[in-house]
Amino acid sequence: ANIIFFTLLQDKRIERERTSHSIDGGCCALVTVYLMGKLYVANAGDSRAIIIREGKTIEMSHEFTPETERQRLQLLASINPELLGNEFTCLEFPRRIQQKELKKRMLYRDHTMTGWAYKTIEEDDMKFPLVYGEGKKARVMATIGVTRGFGDHDLKVYNSNISIKPFLSCMPGVKVYDLDGCDHNADDVMIMGTDGLWDVITDREVADIVQRIFTSHGPDQSNRYNLAAQELVLRTRGVRKENSWRLPTGKLASLDDISVFVIPLAGQGR
Repeated sequence: ANIIFFTLLQDKRIERERTSHSIDGGCCALVTVYLMGKLYVANAGDSRAIIIREGKTIEMSHEFTPETERQRLQLLASINPELLGNEFTCLEFPRRIQQKELKKRMLYRDHTMTGWAYKTIEEDDMKFPLVYGEGKKARVMATIGVTRGFGDHDLKVYNSNISIKPFLSCMPGVKVYDLDGCDHNADDVMIMGTDGLWDVITDREVADIVQRIFTSHGPDQSNRYNLAAQELVLRTRGVRKENSWRLPTGKLASLDDISVFVIPLAGQGR
């Protein structure tokens, strides 16, 4: 409750001070707090944290994106249709509807649905979807690809006066890990990373890379955690090949910022 209250207070403060401090954008946040034997991980945005314990991975947060929060966004729009500015629809369709498909049946879903159903296309359905796109290309009102964070109080739909802030929440998702209740060795760590890391690498791949570094650099080497973080950044940044950055597999490397913390858990409890 205190974490939630603080985030609301901080976002209001950013709103009040955005003019005097020239704050015209927004940011995500991922925070870990150790308190009375437990780790509290609070996430607002698309950064993520995992724990690697005995070689296994434990998710400590999840991403807040237009895809993961589709139902919350659609519910808000259905309750407050004026937020859509008569330019968007809160319904989701598998693809953009063409004029020739008016009065025909097409799959759709609203805030109450996880699956799909059929409906007859009406004129209002021709408006641009509130949530459109898949994966990293998903956007709210064709503008922003993350749905929680701080700031963005003045963000509007391009060439429009429609404000996007009502759909963006500073409320974090919080997970708790009983640090004192578990025994940890020197290879047990928490990984905190921005979306640039997780865009191109899985939890399992992260664990394997960290384990490989730890195998080469034993517990007596204090810089092993820095080396693991560095290797994760280098691995996801890739190498320059012709006109792009590529992973060893040949796939495109991360195109976003990459920040990584590798935090040892052994000796941090009792």
